[in-house]
Amino acid sequence: MNSLAKYNPFEELRALQRQLFDNPFTTTLSQAVATDVYTVDNTLVVEAHVPNFAEEDLDVSLDNGALIIRGERHEKTKDKQRNYVVRESSTSFCRRVQVPDGSDVEQIKAHLEDGILRVTVPLKPLPAPQKIAVKKIAKHDKKTKK
Repeated sequence: MNSLAKYNPFEELRALQRQLFDNPFTTTLSQAVATDVYTVDNTLVVEAHVPNFAEEDLDVSLDNGALIIRGERHEKTKDKQRNYVVRESSTSFCRRVQVPDGSDVEQIKAHLEDGILRVTVPLKPLPAPQKIAVKKIAKHDKKTKK
């Protein structure tokens, strides 16, 4: 017997979260960048915790229906008295979040404040539920002509 599944508007968001955090191809380094994905007031919000990254170290793009957040930072510390590199490090990450259908991709905004990159994607409101009338179909004359 077939059964009907109740539509859950948040299931797509949960699927996005699972995709984000359960991706087997994500490297260990990118796992270090904590990312929160949630909706508030018809807006998908992606917050990436990127301490010590500057605006020029970050790249946000939309590719084939996915929001891609990349960051790369290089750091060199020099000993000024001896003029050689004491420490050199590099940090990079990449996050991919599928944008739901019906998103207003022309209005995506990204802001960096206090080590948190906040990307907002406005979602178009879902249409209001509609009642569909059920009509009785008139039976045709079943008499056959001989």
